[in-house]
Amino acid sequence: MLVLERDELAAYLDEVFPQVRDDFRIERLSPGEITLRLLTDERHLRPGGTVSGPVMFALADVAVYALVLAMIGRQALAVTTNCSIDFMRKPAAGRDLLAGAKLLKLGRTLAVGDVLIRSEGNEAPVARATLTYSIPPAPRPDVG
Repeated sequence: MLVLERDELAAYLDEVFPQVRDDFRIERLSPGEITLRLLTDERHLRPGGTVSGPVMFALADVAVYALVLAMIGRQALAVTTNCSIDFMRKPAAGRDLLAGAKLLKLGRTLAVGDVLIRSEGNEAPVARATLTYSIPPAPRPDVG
């Protein structure tokens, strides 16, 4: 079940992570799954005109972060504890990238997600990532 719907999640990301506001857009959100679009711009390219590896890492990372928040609510301090990424082929020039993320596990303290990144219009993945997120403990009520 989603705790934050698409518009609520987008507004919350704008609030707590404004640095990525102009880079990403939530295309689709359902329980345990998200599609996040990288609005590819010249600043995302490396020499040779292709989207750089660090930008693809950021896309995968933000996709899982957003999905975890959608499922657990406003927990801005959820943090990446592990990431493994495989770059499989060069992204198509001049195309946005789409990250399809799925939660494989959502526990009280850890979440694990899998991400396939593809160029818009192409089904073949350009990268695959698995990320683990640490979820902060629930606030404890003040004890007198």
